[in-house]
Amino acid sequence: MSGAPIFPLYFLSYVTTKPTAAPEIEVRRCSSLEDYDECVRIEHAIWGEDIAVPAGIFVVARHTGGQAIGAFDGPAMVGFTLALAGLRSGKPFLHSHMTAVLPDYRDRGVGRSLKLFQRQDALKRGIALVEWTFDPLEIKNAHFNLVRLGAVARRCLPNYYGITQSPLHAGLPTDRLLAEWWLDSERVKSILADSALPVAGAVERISLPSDIAEIRASDTAAAARVQNEARAQFLRAFAKGYAATGIETRGPGAHYILEPAAGIAGLRLGAPPGDY
Repeated sequence: MSGAPIFPLYFLSYVTTKPTAAPEIEVRRCSSLEDYDECVRIEHAIWGEDIAVPAGIFVVARHTGGQAIGAFDGPAMVGFTLALAGLRSGKPFLHSHMTAVLPDYRDRGVGRSLKLFQRQDALKRGIALVEWTFDPLEIKNAHFNLVRLGAVARRCLPNYYGITQSPLHAGLPTDRLLAEWWLDSERVKSILADSALPVAGAVERISLPSDIAEIRASDTAAAARVQNEARAQFLRAFAKGYAATGIETRGPGAHYILEPAAGIAGLRLGAPPGDY
């Protein structure tokens, strides 16, 4: 997503929960080779070189309808968002591949400001949907996605990126939920205005430990058991037509809130996105 950088690629890296970035931070579209090189520098600083994408991907994204957005403290880039253009059923959308903020600038609203700029830029171009994947075990990132931004998740993607060599993944399958951010929906507009719509219908809960990073580091087998059980529960709930819409934290545990997708207030959803 995500403060060590525990959210590798594909989503926000330790996003903030504060509403706006510090006044000195400027968010704008990247437009030069120097900007793209700075994005790569931030990738390396947060995730290392093994799973980083090269500057050329930022160039291609920028020139094919995607997004390369930077957050700047004066001339220095301190965070970025990269999104790729997509097409489904004849309608454009954006796949937000990664967002990252340097450690010294976390908890200052930079991550949220990057996403809000992404939303505004997409809406200006007639794009109604931004998607991205996130690790369901990373609770802080999930809270940001679902509660602070208003995204929903209706698909679980087991081992989506395969087993990687990154120490961030601890050799575990890269299970992901697919976030759907319907940019102009009543749900999103209400949440961004700090006036969340009420839950409609009966809810289900999926409970997880909130300290998965510690479990991964100390007991890989235990982390695998947690992941396997979570995967099974998400697959069952989504098959019944539920969508993940929120997170509750209580002591050492965290609980996903899932609502019937058809009854989510102010949101009209088609079939869950699938392969093209």
